[in-house]
Amino acid sequence: MSAIQEGAPAPEFELPDQDGTVVRSADLAGSPYVLWFYPKADTPG
Repeated sequence: MSAIQEGAPAPEFELPDQDGTVVRSADLAGSPYVLWFYPKADTPG
């Protein structure tokens, strides 16, 4: 998988939020949003 370049459109996605509610990129279309990935959040240490 290649990296997404800054400013490029995000790929379509469906992900659960912190409450388990599914968030779809299609529902956010037309509004700016930020995708934040923090992989170390579920690792020890």
